[in-house]
Amino acid sequence: MTDSNRSVSGVTYAKAEAGYFEKRTLKRSAGVWGLWGLGIAAVISGDFSGWNLGLAASGWGGMVVAFVIVVVMYFGMLFSIGEMSAAMPHTGGAYSFARAAMGPWGGFVTGLAETIEYVATTAVIVYFSAGYANGITATFGLELPTWVWWIILYIVFIALNTAGASISFKFAVIVSIISIGILAVFAIAALVSGAFSFDHLFDVKPDAGQSAFLPHGLFPILLVLPFAMWFFLGIEELPLAAEEAHNPAKDIPKAGIVGMITLVVCGAVVLLLNPGVNGSKALSTSGEPLLDGFRAILPDGLAAVLSAFALIGLLASLQGIMFAYGRNMYSLSRAGYYPKALSLTGKRQTPWVALIVGAVIGFIAMIIVDLTGGASGSGGAIVLNIAVWGAVLSYLLQMISFVVLRKRFPSAKRPYKSPVGIVGAVVAGVIAAVTFVGFLLNPPFLPAIVAIAVVYIVMLVLFALFGRKRLVLSPEEEYALSGGLHGDPQAEGYDAMEKEVFDTKL
Repeated sequence: MTDSNRSVSGVTYAKAEAGYFEKRTLKRSAGVWGLWGLGIAAVISGDFSGWNLGLAASGWGGMVVAFVIVVVMYFGMLFSIGEMSAAMPHTGGAYSFARAAMGPWGGFVTGLAETIEYVATTAVIVYFSAGYANGITATFGLELPTWVWWIILYIVFIALNTAGASISFKFAVIVSIISIGILAVFAIAALVSGAFSFDHLFDVKPDAGQSAFLPHGLFPILLVLPFAMWFFLGIEELPLAAEEAHNPAKDIPKAGIVGMITLVVCGAVVLLLNPGVNGSKALSTSGEPLLDGFRAILPDGLAAVLSAFALIGLLASLQGIMFAYGRNMYSLSRAGYYPKALSLTGKRQTPWVALIVGAVIGFIAMIIVDLTGGASGSGGAIVLNIAVWGAVLSYLLQMISFVVLRKRFPSAKRPYKSPVGIVGAVVAGVIAAVTFVGFLLNPPFLPAIVAIAVVYIVMLVLFALFGRKRLVLSPEEEYALSGGLHGDPQAEGYDAMEKEVFDTKL
């Protein structure tokens, strides 16, 4: 072993070349409200499309029960990752938590799950946004092929996300407020128009011996948990902004909880009023449920105008989730798990290479789904399931990491501590595990499981052959190797442990 390489925990670290971290810098640009905006922006599209695809399987009552269950999971998880992110003020997020708790392989498996989640989620939002955009322009006689909309959306939002973190955070706050305003307009219009009816909620025909509330019984609740998650999926991305937050230890936990409360209110309003206007049965196959809601309430011309604003909700999430996969891939690349070129940031201090590569992967995935027939009716659901499955796996591993870190790193600084502690993490982890099992029991979800299995096999083989032999002491790795005593790049710089690792025997 040379002086510039050192094997630790089954992987090999190499000294970072001169200027390595200077080419991979991020800029602190966000306070608590910028982070709140990022979290809301990442998620708000779940109120506009996607969640409704679960109505056919469970009816409205099953979706309500699933909604409550995932709310419990997300609160338990947000308290837990709030504690871990405050202790680890660097960009790694889920990868960093699992790396510290379960070693390099655990960090890689968890980080990869989060990559799959965010790249696939971005693709889902592009998919639904294209449908909304085409529906709006068709009103005025302009229609484009779906794939053209996909390219337009990816290009526009790559440009936005590479323009600078400050612009991204400001955009997130603005579009989040507008999106919440659109939901408020829909809620008021639904209530005053007379179109809302409780009978519409229960119009899914019940099976023999079942009730209107649960028309197909209890079991489908398990199957629709992924669709209920769509109201909240993405809020957990906030730790990925740790190196771009002014005070990550304080602001990330606060923004996460305030954001979650905001999302619960928005989700509950949509879950009640949208099917209450259109009917649960009709809404269960809609690719643009909120647009259909406006159409049912307002004249066509006015509905089209408001639907253009409704598209903002989807575009908000496109920006927010694209931010997430960019930072996730950046952190894994900076540490050497992914090709190191993905973490280059350039003059504007944004991971532009990772943003482009993630977009290309998402676009190719949607083309494959389209060519295999998935886009004709169920394509959005297939990609949505890939996103949620990756998310569920990431959630489970993060909750395991929380419990392990409480035991393994007792001396680590914890500026914020979860009020629900290990119990909250265990409850959230159990719900994530149950949702994971639900995927395995639902045949329509099998394409998503097969797709992810293929990705994992390929990536694990590549990591075993190449990645694990060329890691770099990024802040996430330093935190793990030091037992939680190193890893704050703002306070220590990016090479705090290089002398300790390479000049001494471990």
